[in-house]
Amino acid sequence: MKRKIAISIGDLNGVGFEIALKSHDIIATDFQPIYFLSREMAEQGAEILKTELPKDFQTFDFDKSFEIQKGKISAESGKYSFDSFKNGVDFVKNGGAEAIVTLPISKEAWHLAGIRYSGHTDALRDFFKADAIMMMGTPEMYVLLFTEHIPLKKVIENIKTEKLEQFLENVISEIGKDEKIGVLGVNPHAGDGGVLGDEESEIYKAINSVNSKIAKNVFSNPLVPDVAFTKSMRSQYRFFVAMYHDQGLAPLKALYFDEVINVSLNLPIRRVSVGHGTAFDIAYKGIANNKSYLNSIAYLK
Repeated sequence: MKRKIAISIGDLNGVGFEIALKSHDIIATDFQPIYFLSREMAEQGAEILKTELPKDFQTFDFDKSFEIQKGKISAESGKYSFDSFKNGVDFVKNGGAEAIVTLPISKEAWHLAGIRYSGHTDALRDFFKADAIMMMGTPEMYVLLFTEHIPLKKVIENIKTEKLEQFLENVISEIGKDEKIGVLGVNPHAGDGGVLGDEESEIYKAINSVNSKIAKNVFSNPLVPDVAFTKSMRSQYRFFVAMYHDQGLAPLKALYFDEVINVSLNLPIRRVSVGHGTAFDIAYKGIANNKSYLNSIAYLK
């Protein structure tokens, strides 16, 4: 029997449906995907793409249909993508499938629909009352984000020893102690001994505390951010902890954009996602790249 996985369809006005459809026969060799959208919506999407649904394309009806407007940001598509996600999560939580794979949503569309979450990871934290960790990357390099979708001006106030210490402990519980993990500083030159900022002192204390608790130097001292992702550093570390979103994801995507996946750690369910957005500008044009999606599925094997 094939292993069941739930597929949250993402924003139907974007590239998610096209990616799911063009990848179906590939992933169906190892898994039984269950797509969280109605049959009517799936047929509407297939018609726009001028193709037909595979005979084994299994859908899960849960909501009213709406008219797909390719490339448009709308409250309707936002609500539908959230409901697809929530129903898929509940399905996995109740044992219907072993994991959920999420296709891209529009945060703006969620906002228009009155959904208060800033994204999938934020919602998962609330659903499970757990400190979910966002990890993005490829087998060659993964970045774990200490802070994610918050304004840059709020990053510094979040860098506190106790909070970072708990984060690093959660990382160890998921990744283990066999990998060396590079931890980035937050200031230029990692503070340069306090000359350019003293936040690194908070980071040092958290690192030293966790390394002491596990009796192993898994986490590096704060790395200078502008050299952390050089070839030499990547030969020493496969996992990196970034203090904020763009600090870690800009270099990651510069190196591996088409391949990156997004994994939610420290949760009672398995969730993996593509590492890109809705790409409204190319929606339903038949040119969407499915490599990240296939890599997400491969992560579950």
